[in-house]
Amino acid sequence: MKILFLDQSGKPGGAELCLLDIARSYHDRSLIALFSDGTFKEILEQYQVPVRVLSKQGINIRKDYNAVQGIGQIGQLLPILIQVTKLSYQFDLIYANTPKALIVGAIASLISHRPLVYHLHDIISAEHFSATNRSLLVNLANRCASLVIANSKASQAAFIKAGGRAELTEVVYNGFQPESYLVDESERSRLRTELGLGDRFVVGHFSRLSPWKGQHVLIEALHYCPEDVSVLLVGDALFGEEAYKVQLWRQIAMLGLKPRVQFLGFRSDIPQLMAACDLVAHTSIAPEPFGRVIVEAMLSGTTVVAAADGGAVELIDHAQTGWLCPPNDPQQLAEMVVMCRNQLAQTQAMAKHVQATASQRFNLSHTNHQIDQLLRQVLA
Repeated sequence: MKILFLDQSGKPGGAELCLLDIARSYHDRSLIALFSDGTFKEILEQYQVPVRVLSKQGINIRKDYNAVQGIGQIGQLLPILIQVTKLSYQFDLIYANTPKALIVGAIASLISHRPLVYHLHDIISAEHFSATNRSLLVNLANRCASLVIANSKASQAAFIKAGGRAELTEVVYNGFQPESYLVDESERSRLRTELGLGDRFVVGHFSRLSPWKGQHVLIEALHYCPEDVSVLLVGDALFGEEAYKVQLWRQIAMLGLKPRVQFLGFRSDIPQLMAACDLVAHTSIAPEPFGRVIVEAMLSGTTVVAAADGGAVELIDHAQTGWLCPPNDPQQLAEMVVMCRNQLAQTQAMAKHVQATASQRFNLSHTNHQIDQLLRQVLA
């Protein structure tokens, strides 16, 4: 089975990391075609996954574009579409991993008569996509895809609510390698010393800096927490969201929280940093399609508090495997942070139990087996 994987981004987000884990199983009979250059290409090369960058410019078509704006930018797709169509004749199947990849992959599939699979990593709703883009994605998937792999029941439900064909969909949760998240206590202590955390109660937030990811909610919640609570923001601005980073700096300064917040930018030592935290906060103000960071925190043995919407409610059993908080509610979030701080021994014990169960539930080998079986059914 030879697979042509398509992805719009040259930067490693959650969808791209998921693709890396899947494509590694087919490294000797696949190609990942990226629509723009970036560090994701270097990561793929490190894992010896064949990769080709189709454009140095990328595609500047945003999720909130209306029909007129989309048509105005459609010319960007043509050179990439031509390349993808030519490449597709060399493969058995086209695997579109992102929305723009679906647009290109659908047309290439119609021309080359290769089956198309769409891996849905998004909530197709008004919070994330314009009406034009929702209609475009759902209609292309309905007409051209043989299979839509949804990364959660929430993603699946949103796709169907937007008009997607239910019989096309299968839910497969993201998979992980649990052994990659096992961190020695000595490494945890070293990092806390390096970051000057001492015996403070540390809340980590792991995501790109973006308004819908809700870092501002955590900053406001920190204002209501005791002085010994600190925050680590791991991630940076992408996709033209630098203004939000400036907004966060101003918010922190206005609230007098500068000594209690650290911006660490993008890091490669995520498991170690999560283990160095006492709590990981997920604060998205719009429904999260899956919540990769939630599972990563579980695998790292760290307690999680997450916004109770989207895929997060499928991952966490409230007060049993973590904590769920109403989205965009800083005061309620602060109360949960303080509760975890005051019951540190109990929450740490719960997190260690969750670590063992999550390593089974979200094991990459199981995920890859599920996807391989689905792809073989498509080809059959």
